[in-house]
Amino acid sequence: MNNSDFNPLQLRVEAFAKSEQLLAGEWGLTSLTRLLESTHSQQPLETSPNVNWQIRGESRATRSGAPEIWLHATADAALSLTCQRCLQGMTTQVRAARSFRFVHGETAAAEADAQSEEDVLALTKHLDVRELIEDELLLELPLVPRHEVCAQPLLERDMGHDIGAEVVRENPFAALAQLKPGKLLS
Repeated sequence: MNNSDFNPLQLRVEAFAKSEQLLAGEWGLTSLTRLLESTHSQQPLETSPNVNWQIRGESRATRSGAPEIWLHATADAALSLTCQRCLQGMTTQVRAARSFRFVHGETAAAEADAQSEEDVLALTKHLDVRELIEDELLLELPLVPRHEVCAQPLLERDMGHDIGAEVVRENPFAALAQLKPGKLLS
């Protein structure tokens, strides 16, 4: 089998792993809607970056006789995220690299996943690699994206205050000072 025999949107994982093939490509960010929703909203869709991805199948021999089915996936993209300090857009390189071992049945996958360090998935007839790649990139997004040093710090006017207006704040304890013994109430 050659690469053209495998469709990444409906990948036959077992056959792909047994043939130890390699698939690579790129998808526009607009085709990864959940990842697109996580990006900076002011980025124009026509300039959205591509997600580069690669998958490699592997069939590992075991002592028990039946080979293990593995899929190795990598993906990267330069994403525009919102800095949580200055609320401006920032570009962040996001890279995911993960290997998955496939076993027959959901129960076997849950048991094997709980007992091992590796990621174990249930073998299905077809796997949507684009969905798998999107999941892995979402897991790699920073929890709190922020610049090392923000170019434009958040100004008070950006928070709903007028910079030119002098802020007069009343002391919250001024009313208590009036209640001190020996003070005349006016």
